[in-house]
Amino acid sequence: MNHKKLEGMTHFIKAFQWSLLGFKAAWQNETAFRQEVMGMVVLIPLGVWLGDTPLERAALVVSLLFVLVVELINSAIEAVVDRVGLENHPLSGRAKDLGSAAVFVALAISAVVWMAVVFTKL
Repeated sequence: MNHKKLEGMTHFIKAFQWSLLGFKAAWQNETAFRQEVMGMVVLIPLGVWLGDTPLERAALVVSLLFVLVVELINSAIEAVVDRVGLENHPLSGRAKDLGSAAVFVALAISAVVWMAVVFTKL
């Protein structure tokens, strides 16, 4: 990776390319990421359909995208921990467990948002 300081449009283009590489790595290496994306293929259109207002639609979609954000961060933590060493270490386990807990909380937040919107329609 080139660590030369990039500016302007060159920085924007490179950042976009690095983001695409990150999505590709997540898709190829992370089962949970693939499962969440496949769920969102169904849930995002459903959220757009279920939401009566732009705010409801945004809340439903953003809550799902938030899960992906946290999953990507969790995957990055796991990759760094594995890069440092594959031997069992309490701090490595804690880092991975905390990342997993963060994904769980993001899923819970999304579930609460979806339940709130769906229950207002009953």
